[in-house]
Amino acid sequence: MIHLKSGPELDRMREAGRHVGEILLTLRQHAKPGVTTGELNRIASREIEQRSLNSSFLGYAPGGAPPYPAVVCTSLNEEIVHGIPGDREVKEGDLLKLDFGAVYGGFHGDSAVTITIGNEALFDPPTRRMVEVTRESLYAGIEKLVAGNRLGDVSHAVEMTIEKAGFAVVRDFVGHGIGRLLHEE
Repeated sequence: MIHLKSGPELDRMREAGRHVGEILLTLRQHAKPGVTTGELNRIASREIEQRSLNSSFLGYAPGGAPPYPAVVCTSLNEEIVHGIPGDREVKEGDLLKLDFGAVYGGFHGDSAVTITIGNEALFDPPTRRMVEVTRESLYAGIEKLVAGNRLGDVSHAVEMTIEKAGFAVVRDFVGHGIGRLLHEE
């Protein structure tokens, strides 16, 4: 595990994260009713190529799993994460989860977002509440990002916000470290 305080390696990690964030924003702009998850993958692939990056996901095969066939994970509605892009069309009222990673200067950036497709006011009440609670949990975690706190303080705030509202965290997919490898401590 690498601990970076400053210098060119930290700069490369930040740059990897910046690219990932910008590409996720581009994907968000294209995530409209009628687009397929395969089209979103092509957009992400084009962005990677234009920026001279490498995909963190394409061909990734941890523990002997089959190699992942895309550059972005696209999961709709009941799918939690790591969905494979294809012919599925995004529709009004869908929850689209995008998980994306790229390598810049030997360091990975990796992030995921959930996008509501269409007017959130038209979603059924349980879905609207889930979206609201997950936003609240994000802000609760951000509030704990202060000097002296640990990652456990952040994750505890997120988990308590979610559980207090009657929801649960999917423990198998709560995050991981990144650096020179896609998955680190």
